[in-house]
Amino acid sequence: MPAIKWRGALIAGLTLAAIVTPVAAQERELLTLDEALGRTGVVAEPANTELNPRIVGPRAEAEAAQALVGQARLRPNPEISLEVENIAGSGAFSGLSATEYTLAVGQRLELGGKRGTRVEAARAQAQLADLRADLAGAELGFLVRERYVAAAAAASRVELALDVVERNEELARIAGLLVEVGREPPLRALRAEAALAEAQAELQAAEATSLAARTALASLWGDQGAPPLVPSRFPGIEPPGAVMATASGLQLRVARAESTAAAAEIDRERSLRIPDPVVSAGVRRFEESNDSAFLLGVSIPLPFLNRNQGNIAAAEARLRAANAREAVALADFEQAVTRARSQYLAAEARVETLSTTSLPQAEEALRLVRIGYRNGRFPLIEVLSAAEARDAIREALIAAQEDRGQAAAELIRLAAQ
Repeated sequence: MPAIKWRGALIAGLTLAAIVTPVAAQERELLTLDEALGRTGVVAEPANTELNPRIVGPRAEAEAAQALVGQARLRPNPEISLEVENIAGSGAFSGLSATEYTLAVGQRLELGGKRGTRVEAARAQAQLADLRADLAGAELGFLVRERYVAAAAAASRVELALDVVERNEELARIAGLLVEVGREPPLRALRAEAALAEAQAELQAAEATSLAARTALASLWGDQGAPPLVPSRFPGIEPPGAVMATASGLQLRVARAESTAAAAEIDRERSLRIPDPVVSAGVRRFEESNDSAFLLGVSIPLPFLNRNQGNIAAAEARLRAANAREAVALADFEQAVTRARSQYLAAEARVETLSTTSLPQAEEALRLVRIGYRNGRFPLIEVLSAAEARDAIREALIAAQEDRGQAAAELIRLAAQ
């Protein structure tokens, strides 16, 4: 019993927050899907794109990867060295008379195509980062459409709950009048009052759900104020014409780019097996004779133990893992497209049947039963049954429209390029 009271208090509180809003909030315009996409930065709104962390983060990663491409193009810096020999010794080397000064400049020469493979690996990582940023935008667009459809469905259920409350209020009023004149037993009036109370509770729950859905939508662009008002009319989200024409969705392209980057990393690691010599040139000055001489030198690391074999093996293993992920991504992509397309077509068929056949028939049946009830030809139970049947069809229609919108949003995400 305490749990029921607690749940009722929560619903009542959320409903109060949804209903008791300032007049300015009630006068706000209804938010369209295009406006929601613009606020999140999914469509061309640079100001919002710069503020939404869901887009800023991946874009910053892409910028960092591009900067690393420029860094990879740079060659090693030259080295300068200064050596002073025979200083402050003993005997003939006391003082500075026998001092020798050597000034040299050295340059490391990259062999084995290190610079080229380094640049290619950086470019592959930059392409991967760009694709991941595009994928983040596509995922954000999917979230906006998904939550907007959920908010529209919640608004439709609020409208349905309001209609049910108004209908039950009218039925309760009529039942009370019929009881007063002796045409209905008191039990009929009690039944009508119970149905009205249940409808009012459903309205409170629908208001709370609508508030939660609109708040979830506003969180996608970081709005901390009052949640936007969303119309109960579902947006026309059209899925792509041929998602399966070419298996090149962003998810697949990211998986392929990961394989390409892993292969480029193997080439880079293999190039590091070859040691790089350092060539130097300089001049030496002899303090004692005041003479000078030029110097030439070269130093080469001896790769006896470390030939970068561990890093090469790790890069090869990462390539195998990337290829496996690509194969899984392809299978998952095809399965996801098939499932989303089937859901969309099934939901579209349900919407067509419910809206053009089932709902008009239920509306007409309810109208006739209500007329007969007012004239005393049908009992209250018949009216309630017809109303419940009509309400069930309306709820099924809302669910079908929601499913259709969600499936269309999923198809758009899968077809994102």
